[in-house]
Parts: sequence; C-alpha cells; structure tokens
Amino acid sequence: LQLVESGGGWVQPGGSLRLSCAASRGTLDYYAIGWVRQAPGKEREVVSCVDSHDGNSYYADSVKGRFIISRDNATNTVHLQMNNLTPEDTGIYYCTASYLVCGPATAMMTGTDEYDYWGLGTQISVSS
Repeated sequence: LQLVESGGGWVQPGGSLRLSCAASRGTLDYYAIGWVRQAPGKEREVVSCVDSHDGNSYYADSVKGRFIISRDNATNTVHLQMNNLTPEDTGIYYCTASYLVCGPATAMMTGTDEYDYWGLGTQISVSS
C-alpha cells in the first residue's frame, strides 16, 4: 500500500483547504486512516483519524469543530476538510494507515514506525 497526499498549499487565516489521501496501490478499506502534522519547531501531533468499518473518528482538541475527516470508499480516498485555518495549522501533514482502531492509543502515535503505512506529506501554509 502506498499513501499519496494532495491538496496542500497556502491559504490566508480563516480560509479552508481540503486534503486528500489516496492509495496508489491497494485499498484503504482495512485501515484506520489518519493525519499527523509536523509544525515548524513543534512536536508531531495526531490531528485526526477515521476507522475502517464504523466511521468512528478522532480529532485533536486543537482542530475540533474546524476539521472534518471523511472516507470515500468509492474512490478509495480519505479527505480532511480544514476550515477556519490559523497560522498554528501550518506544517507538513502526513497521511497514515493503521490496523489499530482510532482512539486514545492512536492519538499518541506520532512515529513513522508506529504505523503500518505513512505518506510523504503535503505542506500547509497559513499566513497573511
């Protein structure tokens, strides 16, 4: 399985972006798919995660109410809709795949070796 992120770019504060994570080989069906971000000078943070079968999702407190994660099984893609962006959202966003269920345990997983698959990342820049 290879994860391919898209949708990154520059946006002004208050703007929106939608990230996508697609599987170039294989299917996302069996994995919880999440997003981990690396902001400049900060530790990695698990932003969001969505389970494979029941749609259960997780959001970091920093993005609750602003980000929405969703699965599109027809296109084998997971989207992260990011609204009301702030400069603190700037960073590289990595798509991740895990057999584990989204929850408190996976919310602490920020290392590449903790996931079954990890994408190359897409850059988000929020500034005026």
